[in-house]
Amino acid sequence: MVETKKYIASIYQLTCERDEYQPEFLQAVKEFLDTIEPALDKHPEWIDQNILGRILEPEKILQFRVPWVTDEGKAEVNRGFRVQFNSAIGPYKGGLRFHPTVNQSIIKFLGFEQIFKNSLTGLPIGGGKGGSDFNPKGKSDAEIMRFCQSFMTELQKYIGPDIDVPAGDIGVGAREIGYLFGQYKRLNGFQNGVLTGKPLLYGGSLGRTEATGYGLVYFTKAMIEDAGKSFKGQKVMVSGSGNVAQYAIEKVTAFGGTVIGCSDSNGYIIDEKGIRLETIKHLKEVKRERIKEYAEIHREANYYEGNIWDHEIAFDIALPCATQNEIMKEQAEKLIAQGVFAVAEGANMPSDLDSIQLYKKAGLLYGPAKAANAGGVAVSALEMSQNSQRLSWSFEEVDSQLKEIMQQIYQKVRDTAAQYGYPGDFTLGANIAGFEKVAQAMLTQGII
Repeated sequence: MVETKKYIASIYQLTCERDEYQPEFLQAVKEFLDTIEPALDKHPEWIDQNILGRILEPEKILQFRVPWVTDEGKAEVNRGFRVQFNSAIGPYKGGLRFHPTVNQSIIKFLGFEQIFKNSLTGLPIGGGKGGSDFNPKGKSDAEIMRFCQSFMTELQKYIGPDIDVPAGDIGVGAREIGYLFGQYKRLNGFQNGVLTGKPLLYGGSLGRTEATGYGLVYFTKAMIEDAGKSFKGQKVMVSGSGNVAQYAIEKVTAFGGTVIGCSDSNGYIIDEKGIRLETIKHLKEVKRERIKEYAEIHREANYYEGNIWDHEIAFDIALPCATQNEIMKEQAEKLIAQGVFAVAEGANMPSDLDSIQLYKKAGLLYGPAKAANAGGVAVSALEMSQNSQRLSWSFEEVDSQLKEIMQQIYQKVRDTAAQYGYPGDFTLGANIAGFEKVAQAMLTQGII
């Protein structure tokens, strides 16, 4: 309808004017707004109550300085962020990212995506995200501990088990979560539900480490099987070599696929016999070395500098698990030319807007990040449940629930796209399915 188009256009224009220096956030907003018109046509009351205007504005944005001291005694300072975006269906939930590229735009785009991702899980959690421009690479354990303690000294004022529950993201693994939790406990007493992704010793959940990578593959499996295909015999390319990529590789291999490549921020390896996951884990988790060393150990593999998606080789399924905008138009064109039939996103917003349009035009099966990589936050919410009940579930129980959640997300996305007259458009399906639940909750809670 004309009125709906005008409303969406006016909202986007206002957002661009207010946030013109936040390109990542504006990209996420445009991807969402480009698909939401059918839902607003069906629910004109959401326009009357300006749900879009309200959902695009975070409930709270925190920015703070994080002073810390190096091993040499030098005082350093970084920026800390937390965006508490939307709590309509539950406490804010979303990871912390420690990476030099982190700024308010990055944190806002991640927090905005998190609203709908969390909604899709069917669990009662709202959207938030946080982090710092601190770079853990090359830092000693003592330096990372001091930074985490300083970061949490400020953040702890604004979080809690029923308010805001952070987790890990890029640069924030079990080590960082442990230091963050220790400082929170020091200042507030033991509350194991304040962070997720914790070690098992004090309230962590079995299966959380594997959750995002496994969940990505469970979603992809449901998507490709619905199209009459399977992982068996397929060649798969995975970007990244961290937690998400490693467990995606493991699960793809278990389902009969062959992962022929993975990467880090310097370059990538191609091993057509299949990536040896035990080597990747040893290099990344034990030695903390670059992926280049893989080719020194396995001579049949080759190392290349640059973007893995620029490599020209035939394969079937792409699982981008590294970072935002790693696949641009040029890389998307190569994927299509090389015979890829499915792309599912383990990273947040790894494909730019042009790439998504190319996927659709070429008829690729495309699992957008907010649906395909929801496994991590799903198991984080299961960890919250275990903490509340003072229980610890078995790995099999957690993994079974994860598999069921990811299958339900796929079905919800597929069915919503078909219901609104766009069968196969999983971007639209994910956006509308995630948005509907939050919009209804906002409507019932009044103008707040």
